[in-house]
Amino acid sequence: MKSKILLSLLLFNIITTSFSQNLDSLLTVARATQDDSTKIRMLNKIGFSYVFNNTDKALQVIKEGKQLAKDKDFNFGLVELINTHGIYMDITGQSDSANYYFSKALKLSRTHDFKNIEVMCINNLGMFHWNRSEFDKALEYFFEALKMNDIDGSEKGRAIYLNNIGLIYQEMNLNKKALEYHNQALKIREKLNLEKGQAGSLNNIGINLKNLGRIDEAIVTFKKGIAIAERINDLIDYYRLLDNLANAYNENSNFELAIETYLKAIDKPKDFKADEKGLLFAYSNLMALYNEIEQPKQALYYATKAYDILEKYPEFELSSDRLYLHAAESHYMLGEFDRGRTLNRKFITLRDSVFSKNNALAIADLEVKYNTEKKEKEILVQRAELAEQKLTIQQKNYQLYGLLGIALILGLLGYLFYNQQKLKNKQLQKENELKDALIKIETQNRLQEQRLRISRDLHDNIGAQLTFIISSIDNLKYGFEIKDEKLAAKLNKISAFTSETIYELRDTIWAMNKNEITFEDLETRISNYIDKAHIYDGNIKFSFNVDDGVDQQKTLTSIEGMNIHRIIQEAIHNSIKHASATEIKVRISQLKDQLKVVISDNGKGFHTSTVNKGSGLNNMNKRSKNIGGELVLLSQEDEGTQVILKV
Repeated sequence: MKSKILLSLLLFNIITTSFSQNLDSLLTVARATQDDSTKIRMLNKIGFSYVFNNTDKALQVIKEGKQLAKDKDFNFGLVELINTHGIYMDITGQSDSANYYFSKALKLSRTHDFKNIEVMCINNLGMFHWNRSEFDKALEYFFEALKMNDIDGSEKGRAIYLNNIGLIYQEMNLNKKALEYHNQALKIREKLNLEKGQAGSLNNIGINLKNLGRIDEAIVTFKKGIAIAERINDLIDYYRLLDNLANAYNENSNFELAIETYLKAIDKPKDFKADEKGLLFAYSNLMALYNEIEQPKQALYYATKAYDILEKYPEFELSSDRLYLHAAESHYMLGEFDRGRTLNRKFITLRDSVFSKNNALAIADLEVKYNTEKKEKEILVQRAELAEQKLTIQQKNYQLYGLLGIALILGLLGYLFYNQQKLKNKQLQKENELKDALIKIETQNRLQEQRLRISRDLHDNIGAQLTFIISSIDNLKYGFEIKDEKLAAKLNKISAFTSETIYELRDTIWAMNKNEITFEDLETRISNYIDKAHIYDGNIKFSFNVDDGVDQQKTLTSIEGMNIHRIIQEAIHNSIKHASATEIKVRISQLKDQLKVVISDNGKGFHTSTVNKGSGLNNMNKRSKNIGGELVLLSQEDEGTQVILKV
């Protein structure tokens, strides 16, 4: 959605309102037009409009226009159509082809010196890399577009590129830097009385103020933007600003006002095409707020609406983990502990999946890069000029000593210059290597700081809340004489489940705090878990063996270590719960360049072809695939079960 919205808003070749009346009729008119250049440009505009409502027709019109432009040797129209072809590819999800057409249009526009199309292609390439989260490349293109615009472009265009640069910094969580560019864009839009742009800029400024903890300023900014959007009937920005205002009220713990504002934000007209993913987040926030004011039934009402969206768009689930956490909290509040436990496990599984994604956390500031390159070029020019002056003076002096002396001195100078240049090249190479090493170390440090911050938040917030739950249950048991055995058993069950969740949370934090995990460290964690499992069921004999051939100093990534540990935990848990086993074995051996983990029991077994695979077996398969492993399940009735993992 981001690609479609941003490209449609920011392209310069925007179709006018007269073209929106009846595209098929306009197409007929265009084909009947006698002037070739006018016909080609009309086909481009109509093709662009079809991109957003009839992609099959769009491709047909674009190809027709391109062929006509080639036949009539109309290069300007051809470049426009190639760029529009790139937009078509981007919107239909063919990103590699979109990059090809944008790059081709850029090359041709430079060949023919079509400045207006060139800056448009540069902007589109910036959008392309932005949509792929390649923020450094996106910034390069947006800065290039800004520089071109500053030469012979308009203030309106400058505001667009400043806004785009601010949005990229916003994506990188560099909020102070983002504010600088959004404020510059807003000043231009206020000067030109561009109210549509003002609403968008105020929304972006408010978001960055909120992220910086300046909540009161953010609220004032969002309200100002809402007033403008409402006045000009800009529904897209109006509902977007309402949603962000509700977030700000929520941050300020003004729950009643936050709920009121969220309800306004989701109360859209029937003919307004809603952002389903945005609605999903709004429902999740409403659930948290209704739980906060102790209205769990109302929270579950919005949970049902959220589940409907996830059923329609399952790809949203990975970014909706907190929805399950809020739903679990609602069910706990209503005494529906089994349902709450199931949803809590779903939350933990999704959160683990989120941790397995690689995140680009920081890149160099491109402004510094450009300024540095400029200064280095100036220094090189000055050095070259000084070298030329020195050589001229030396040549005049050498003439006094004759041709032989000149030859000898020039030869000597050439030799010395060669050695000096060779030494300089080596020094420059070492300096570049040192810079690269420092950048790599700085990136690793920032990544580790981010991991530590997240793990501290998990430990201090979620861990503290779970510990408070256990403490509260213990106070209930010891503070009151509970004679109802079912109630006492229920409280014990909740306490045990919460303790289990804390243990799983600590495992996650353990994995997050490390870039790499040694096998020895993993072995210790597995051994500790088996010891706890033995305490849980003393009737089962546990054994844990590691073959001598396994390299104890072998290192694993934190994701590999955590997933191997989770698979072993799940296999042991399944054996204890379902197998009626008296013996459970865990053995790890070396299989060429792979680790082989076997978890076996002597339980009642089952037929693997007929068994209903629950979330436990599915989770083990997913974890194995996430780390490129192979998971095999072997079992027969009355012959026990084996879970074999190769990774």
